Amino acid sequence: MSKKQLALHTGVTAAAVSQYELGQSRPSASVLGRLALALAMPVEFFAAGFLTPVTPGYAHFRSLRVTTQAERDQALAFGEIAWRVIDAIERYVHLPELALPQLDLPEPATTADVEAAAVDARSAFGLADEPVPHVTRLLEAHGIIVLTLPDMSDRVDAFSHWYGQRPFVFASPAKNDKARSRMDAAHELGHLLLHHDAEPGSQILERQATTFASQFLAPTSRLRDELPGRLDFDRLHELKRRWGMSLKALIYRGHAMGVYRDHTYRRGMSLLAEWGFPEPGDLGPRESPSAIGRAVRLLASRGVHLDDLATRSAMPIELLQIVVAASTEPRDVREAIGEERPVR
Repeated sequence: MSKKQLALHTGVTAAAVSQYELGQSRPSASVLGRLALALAMPVEFFAAGFLTPVTPGYAHFRSLRVTTQAERDQALAFGEIAWRVIDAIERYVHLPELALPQLDLPEPATTADVEAAAVDARSAFGLADEPVPHVTRLLEAHGIIVLTLPDMSDRVDAFSHWYGQRPFVFASPAKNDKARSRMDAAHELGHLLLHHDAEPGSQILERQATTFASQFLAPTSRLRDELPGRLDFDRLHELKRRWGMSLKALIYRGHAMGVYRDHTYRRGMSLLAEWGFPEPGDLGPRESPSAIGRAVRLLASRGVHLDDLATRSAMPIELLQIVVAASTEPRDVREAIGEERPVR
């Protein structure tokens, strides 16, 4: 709902709604009741007040130039709702502590600097030179909250943002592709590790995050020797399965490392464009988060159910189910939310 729409539903001005949002004034009891009714939320949701406002300027949206401000606001608002759910869960369960390496890029940073940072990150995570088995679970194990965005605009791609003391990564459900989801997760990890206070939206930052992700998923020290010297797609498919990267990403890396000359690179990209999406050699469905779903199932086994969490977070159980479903493996959604079918 826009401010104007909400104002019409509640009999106040749009300016008053803005003041409520910004904490510059408080609604009367009667207005608060109308706000709760219009938004289908308990009155307690607005009165809880345990979450501080989020600064939208520090969210790194992959698709910043093609999304509207309203679409970004909606995505960030989902993050705030998820944050409240996570806060309620953490009152019962100890989620993995945040344990991320401290990396600093020189200014200005070169491609070599970004690649070196990715190698340092791999070392800190104990990955050596081997493929990352599951990027999303690696992030979750080190304290990052990962969620799949619910149905909203297709133009809202993956993005990352800090809520309170934890970073959140939001994955896009638009393309159910494992290689794409791994690259997206590694890209957002790059933002979280490298771009602490940087103003988002810069193409330089996006290129750095992509460079970081490519090196993080497949270090040059191994990939250079494994790539075929020509466009041998049988071998490239083997490497796609080994490293969990798309053919497009492998050919791009080969060109960046000097394995493929310009004409070979252009021919490879032209062939992939002809074949379209999804590209040949499907790796299966996208990587999905699972930590919150496991926490909810653990709580249920101890007698703490979704209605208890709904009361704790002061929100309708249907909304809580959406958040839990967004952070649960698809096959486990029914068990986690206690429904016979997933809530969309």
